[in-house]
Amino acid sequence: MSGERVESGGGKEFERVLQALREQLADGTYGLHAVLPAQRELAVEFGVSRDTVQRVLNELKSEGWIESRQGSGTRVLKVPLHAATRPQADPAPVRAALGPFVARAFGQPDVRLDVFTLTSESLDAHIRLQAERIRVGEIGPTGIEMRILLPSEEVDLPYPRPLARPRPPRDAPEGDAVDESLQKRLRGITRRHTSSLLAALRDLRTEGIVPSVHVEVRHVPLVPAFKLYLRPETEALFGPYEVVERTILLDDGTEVEALDVLGLGSTLTRHVNDEGDPSSAGSVFVQSMQSWFDSCWGLLSEPA
Repeated sequence: MSGERVESGGGKEFERVLQALREQLADGTYGLHAVLPAQRELAVEFGVSRDTVQRVLNELKSEGWIESRQGSGTRVLKVPLHAATRPQADPAPVRAALGPFVARAFGQPDVRLDVFTLTSESLDAHIRLQAERIRVGEIGPTGIEMRILLPSEEVDLPYPRPLARPRPPRDAPEGDAVDESLQKRLRGITRRHTSSLLAALRDLRTEGIVPSVHVEVRHVPLVPAFKLYLRPETEALFGPYEVVERTILLDDGTEVEALDVLGLGSTLTRHVNDEGDPSSAGSVFVQSMQSWFDSCWGLLSEPA
C-alpha cells in the first residue's frame, strides 16, 4: 500500500474492499461492460462507509479497471484475460428480508419508516424486537417517526374469500356469513398487530427511553397488491402479494378452503437510493415509491 493511500484514509477496510472487488472482477462476478452496484449498495454489502467505497472505486479507476459516468453508473472496462473467457457467474440474489431492513432503520439516531401493507403482522414482531434492543441499551435512537398505511375497513377486499361452501360444524356460519367471517378475521389480525407495535413504541416515549416517538396509522381506500417498506431517501423493500389457495381455520372451528395472499412468506426485493447517481435504477425506484406513498398519505388517507 502506498504512502499516498495511507494519508488519504486507506487502511485495512480500504484494502479489504479493494481486494474483494479485484477478486470479483477476476472471477467473473462482474464481467466486461457490467455495471457495478451503486455505492450505497456496496457500502452495505461490505459494511463500510460510502467514503471508503468511493476511494476504492477511484483506485480501480486509476488502475484502468472501471469508469464512472454521470447517469450511467460505474462500468467495467476490462477484466483479467482468464476471467474474460469463463462464463459469467450467477448474479447475486436480490431477495431481501424485513428483519435486517428494520434493524438498519433503528440503527440510525433518527428512525424514519413509511409502510404500506395489508396487515401489520410481519412488521409487528420486528418492531418489538427493536424496542427490546433499545431497552437493553444495544441501540439508542433519539427519535422515531413512522407512518403506516392500511386498507380501509370499508373496502371490499377480494381476499380472503371462500373457494366453495365449507363443511361447518353445528351452528357455524354459512354462505355470505362465512365470507364476512374471513374478512372479520383479517381485520382482527390487523388491529391486534397494529396495537401491539404502537404500544411497544409509545411505551418507549412514555418511559423516557426515547425522547421523541411519533407513530401514525391511516386508512386508504385501496386493495393492497403489494407491501412496501420505505426508509425515506435511503432504501425500499417491495413485495407483491401472491394469491394462493389455503385452508383457514376460523375461531369457531370452521375450516374454510379460501383464496388468500402470502404475507409472512412473501418475496421482498431491496432497492437502494444512490445519492451520487439520482438516475440509477435504485434511486428512481425509491424516489418514485416515496412520491406514491406521500400522495396516498396526503390525498387519500384518513385517520385510523
